[in-house]
Amino acid sequence: MDLLGKYPILSDQVSREELVKILALLEETLRNNIDGDVVELGCYVGTTTIFLRRILNQRGSDKVLHAYDSFAGLPPKTSEDASPAGEQFKAGELLAQKSVFIKHFKQAGLQLPVMHKAWFSELAPNDMPEKIAFAFLDGDFYGSIHDSLKLVWPRLTEGAVVIVDDYQSEALPGAKRAVDEWIKTHPARLQIATSLAILRP
Repeated sequence: MDLLGKYPILSDQVSREELVKILALLEETLRNNIDGDVVELGCYVGTTTIFLRRILNQRGSDKVLHAYDSFAGLPPKTSEDASPAGEQFKAGELLAQKSVFIKHFKQAGLQLPVMHKAWFSELAPNDMPEKIAFAFLDGDFYGSIHDSLKLVWPRLTEGAVVIVDDYQSEALPGAKRAVDEWIKTHPARLQIATSLAILRP
């Protein structure tokens, strides 16, 4: 991926291998002319968001990029998130201020996405674009991933792809639990790549 060779990865919350897969799936979405916009729920300091923007620019796409985050760190865990390997993930951890996210976009000389500052549980259906072609969900915890799936699923267009981070993470088991429960009642093809769950309804 030429962009990853040219630009730095801003945080250690996403690996190069994961970014390669995420960006390849966005490029596939664009090549296939899938209808709808691009959403990221859980953007932290903007690492993935910036690369999504670069791909959209590189391909001359007019898809609107939406970024959602509390900008207040992680929410409290629920019982579904319990893991001895994930003791470091506590409420308020991974806090990145909105101003830091904006600064990184400005430093990169890129157009900001449409920004939505809220807990995912506070978002309403009309906070989503009418049509979604590509969704990257990085909410870490069970409740956040469940809320994200509930928001994006009704807006997915034919051929859309949903990527959920941390599906294979021992430290963040809630992400896998949320996905596994969701696809029991919302059929989708599931592919696993690195720590990512790739869902195609």
